[in-house]
Amino acid sequence: MKIFIVSFLSIILALLLSGCRNKNHEMTVTHDTPEHAEDELHDHSTAKMHVDEIHFSKAQADAVELTLETVSAGTFRQVIKTSGQILSSQGDETTIAATVNGVVSFANRSIAPGTTVRAGEKVVTVSLQRLPEGDPVIKAKIAYETALKAFQRAENLVGEQIISEKDFEEVRLRYETARAAYESQAASYSAGSVSVTSPIDGFVKNLFVSQGDYISVGQPIAMISQNRRLQLRAEVPETHYKTIPAIRSANFKMAYDDKLYELSGMNGQLLSFGKALDGNSFFIPVTFEFDNVEGVIPGSYIEVYLLSSPLENVISVPLSAITEEQGLFFVYVQLDEEGYKKQEITPGQSDGRRVQVLAGLRQGDKVVTHGVYQVKLAATSSAIPEGHTH
Repeated sequence: MKIFIVSFLSIILALLLSGCRNKNHEMTVTHDTPEHAEDELHDHSTAKMHVDEIHFSKAQADAVELTLETVSAGTFRQVIKTSGQILSSQGDETTIAATVNGVVSFANRSIAPGTTVRAGEKVVTVSLQRLPEGDPVIKAKIAYETALKAFQRAENLVGEQIISEKDFEEVRLRYETARAAYESQAASYSAGSVSVTSPIDGFVKNLFVSQGDYISVGQPIAMISQNRRLQLRAEVPETHYKTIPAIRSANFKMAYDDKLYELSGMNGQLLSFGKALDGNSFFIPVTFEFDNVEGVIPGSYIEVYLLSSPLENVISVPLSAITEEQGLFFVYVQLDEEGYKKQEITPGQSDGRRVQVLAGLRQGDKVVTHGVYQVKLAATSSAIPEGHTH
């Protein structure tokens, strides 16, 4: 029994000694590698410092012609964003109409809206042949010749006081009327048809008839536009009525084009703005006039940025600098020559070219304005380039 107790105690003592040696070994390992622990801490700190940084090399920046803008406060005009329409200016358009009854035949079979025409150029001919009522020019000529003979006879009779001055004036009026009607048609009459010409240089804006149509005197044939000046008519909600008098200029975009047009560079001027509602609309018209430029089509509906009172000390960036993700807005700020950061901002008003920044940027920041998409693609990589440190 004593032998058994001694053996049991020996086993317990051996286990205790083994546990102490293992604990001492762990403590030795921990305290023998302080440099390793410090390296791990530095690596963790470095990774945290670079977690938001985007590496975009100088070679990449040169390849995409990356452009930066240094943020600075300046003047920014208050903006009313609305819709509108491009219209032709008064006096720049004219409608040509039929001078006789007849059948239409276009002088140029390929004529269509947009075709250029010159003043005096034939647009259509109106055939007078085989009309039920007969050739109106020949009838006008007969009426004129009859009125002329009656007038010549009345001149002799009034001189001999056979007819009164009143009767003579009536005869003379019928003669003048018949002569005017005949001469207006005879000037463009040839081989049984009458030519209708354009009174101005311009282009065909609208055609109201087709080849072979029968038309009557006074019926519109085509609209010719010179298109030198255009009008912009913006529809402003009545909630902005108090700010309308401060409007001085406007920018606009066509529905089919991302190009921004600025009236300040198109000899634009404010013509008028409505003083009251017409009862059928909740919008107040504001009208500008400006020089026409290539790409602006009269009749088009547009997106309008009306520019009113100036705001001072405003930070703004080009529209091209901003990206949107799930309702949040970002720009990319340069940290150093090859380092960039994705920065969230709070945007304000936009004039179509620049956007007011309410929060997220400060003066002196360098924002990417061209090459934003390429920097954004680089941000999708989670890898940190070796050797890129500050």
